[in-house]
Amino acid sequence: MMLQAYGVVLALLVAMAAGSLLILSFGQSPAQVYGVLLKSTWGDSYGFGQMLFKTTPLILTGLSVALAFRAGLFNIGCEGQLLVGGFACALLGTALPEATPGLIAVPLCILAAASAGGALGALPGALRAYTGAHEVINTIMLNMIAGAAVLWAGNRFFFVSETTHTAEVTSSAWIPTLGLGQSAANWSFVIALALAGAFWFFMDRTRRGFELKTVGYSPGAAENAGVNVRRSIVIAMTMSGALAGVVGANYVLGYKHYYEKGMGLGMGFMGIAVALLGRNNPIGIVFAALLLGTLSHGGLAVNAFVPKELIDILQAVIILAVAITSAQTQRALARGEHT
Repeated sequence: MMLQAYGVVLALLVAMAAGSLLILSFGQSPAQVYGVLLKSTWGDSYGFGQMLFKTTPLILTGLSVALAFRAGLFNIGCEGQLLVGGFACALLGTALPEATPGLIAVPLCILAAASAGGALGALPGALRAYTGAHEVINTIMLNMIAGAAVLWAGNRFFFVSETTHTAEVTSSAWIPTLGLGQSAANWSFVIALALAGAFWFFMDRTRRGFELKTVGYSPGAAENAGVNVRRSIVIAMTMSGALAGVVGANYVLGYKHYYEKGMGLGMGFMGIAVALLGRNNPIGIVFAALLLGTLSHGGLAVNAFVPKELIDILQAVIILAVAITSAQTQRALARGEHT
């Protein structure tokens, strides 16, 4: 574990060095640019809130991808799963009476989001378990199908006339803000942290979690030990989709208060990067999401000094550096086991 932590730190140092060289190429001071980036996020209440708002979906999609990874699966369907989750969350939220207590309305809407995302995740899981169809291809295709289906259903039945969004959900289902300036940060961030804790407990302290990890390590060995591999695959993909679906709560219940076309665009694919940076560990995922959330919002502030695309390059360098150091760490661990 310590060696893996050193690998992540080394990767971040490499990324910072590469970023510094790029900043210098634009005739700017790396210290000044990094200082502005940190001040606009961690040194300002509004910026801090916006950073937490952007971090929330990254935590959830990172957990989603990591759960599938731990079971030996690759869920690239978070984009579609968060879309159907947000859509279902909004539809239920608009259908609930205004008099519905918040303690009932909010959990029901979150459950609707998780159920819709989980159902979409279960489909490629079942196809993988019972037909051998690879979940990577299926989840990629389902992203496009889900996006098209939601847009069709919205335009046909649910969107407000001449818009691409639904009506507002009942006010009792709104998730309160965290009160950080006028930022969009809301209590969905706390929900994401709670789910990270639940992820740890499930994977490390329950029998079902142990079975999923066993399937991830060796499906053959798991089957010989009496684990129902097919059922475990379906469960893993369902739970993975459910986590992605909860992203809808951040946008629908905590920010926009309605579903809108393009909601959370790109967050599903960024979840893959978060899971990689966090080494599929819930604590690591939270810190990785905070890092990428900081870069995402801080990039807006440093745009006055360097192109915003520099932040995209920096994120890519971090991911590549972590991938390289991860491979080196695995080799070092393997050598240690044979000495």
